Amino acid sequence: MTLEFAGRVALVTGAGRGIGAAIARELGREGCDVALVDLGAFDGAETTAGTIRGMGRRAIALRADVTDLRAAENAVAATVHALGRLDILVCNAGITRDAMVWKMTEEAWDQVLDVNLKGCFTFCRAAAPVFRTQQQGRIVTMASINGLRGKVGQSNYAASKAGIVALTKSLARELGPSGVTVNCVAPGMVATEMTVALPTEVVEKARM
Repeated sequence: MTLEFAGRVALVTGAGRGIGAAIARELGREGCDVALVDLGAFDGAETTAGTIRGMGRRAIALRADVTDLRAAENAVAATVHALGRLDILVCNAGITRDAMVWKMTEEAWDQVLDVNLKGCFTFCRAAAPVFRTQQQGRIVTMASINGLRGKVGQSNYAASKAGIVALTKSLARELGPSGVTVNCVAPGMVATEMTVALPTEVVEKARM
């Protein structure tokens, strides 16, 4: 446990598996109470919440569709109600629907942009009033190296992650005067349930 995190309250989206679950566990180890938000992997969020409670911290699992602003607002309100405050927001929820552009469906494009980019906006929008009122807050968004350099077969995913970079920079300027920091992480290929499901040739190219 570190003094920097002790007693803080964090909300992590996409916390049911992979990077999100790992972030939530590490925040718990560092002394945070944690709200874990997920939809498709909600059972995983509940399991990870139990793990964090086993560390002696408070943790709740919340089922929410990140593309729905009202659901995001409800999740933030539920976090404040159950855990007393909100100090840290980690926007991690993301999906892939890979295809070359001439094969990509409009639905695949919309799904990825909605979950990855809009899902980041909705939770930042929901948390911003809380952070501005308390004149303190930390927002961490999850982009990708592919949002910086592009990726064959991932035009929707890369565009969504590039959008997150721009959103992060804008929010840092908007919220900075209120004592809120907004930063972005852009990881490369990480072994998670999402990347394991990718075609073998995609994974092999990422290792090059």
